[in-house]
Amino acid sequence: MRDTGPMTGSAAGVSDHTLRAPSPLLRGLVDWYVGYRDVGIPAAQHRGLPSPGLTVILTLDDPLTIAQHPDSAQPAARFDTLVGGLHTAPVLITHDGRQSGIQLGLSPVGSRALLRRPAAELAGLHAHGHDVLGGFAVELRERLRAAASWDDRFAILDRALLSRARRSDERRGMSGEVLRCWQRLLRSGGTAPIAELAAETGWSDRHLRAKFRAETGLSPKAAGRVIRFSRARRILQRRALAGESFRLAELAVSCGYFDQAHLDHEFGLLAGCSPTTWVATEFQNWKVG
Repeated sequence: MRDTGPMTGSAAGVSDHTLRAPSPLLRGLVDWYVGYRDVGIPAAQHRGLPSPGLTVILTLDDPLTIAQHPDSAQPAARFDTLVGGLHTAPVLITHDGRQSGIQLGLSPVGSRALLRRPAAELAGLHAHGHDVLGGFAVELRERLRAAASWDDRFAILDRALLSRARRSDERRGMSGEVLRCWQRLLRSGGTAPIAELAAETGWSDRHLRAKFRAETGLSPKAAGRVIRFSRARRILQRRALAGESFRLAELAVSCGYFDQAHLDHEFGLLAGCSPTTWVATEFQNWKVG
């Protein structure tokens, strides 16, 4: 959901966002950690965009307020801890100028090992952490809140997640064929042809779609769209942070879109706005891409 950049500060407030890689022993399960603390900044609305990872958020102070979920039937809610599945529509998050927490990006394999369930069970949904993780979520949040620094909090996360992963045999529940297809989509930036994926598994297209959706909650085509979009969005973010030209036509082609119009169309579906509108609103609201 969240993007990150350097700490920024002004008379109006401070935004402190820290990106950290998890322990190498968690590779393949957890993709990244982000610690964030915003104090005294303008109240704002933030778009949480589709990505190739499930989301876990443990707040440190005020609850997280989600005004609109990917599933429009799910009502607005506040979360001390949150677990969210893969999705293909933006999430709308609001804050009153104060928020803090740690967000984790989990792979579908990480969902098996750490959440003890396939990613498909959470697709398009947000759940309270205690409903998915039980007392583990509550205890972990309290330990993170008591820690004195980001380094301490990330170390606590590493130890807690490694211990939980070692006690789980759920990663063995994922089909090797589905895992290889997922990894192939990631390596290709979401552009691997679905027919090629099916041929590599020896399955029919229909069987691949069924097995892939049962594990991740998305079809291979939808997963490819999300992966391709996420790559394009992150490149756009880096260019914006560096003060570079967006070069949207070149960005579109390099990320596997037909042209800039195709990129704009996909942004409209997955982000709810154009690429330039996304940059303008996120930079205004967050001061960090």
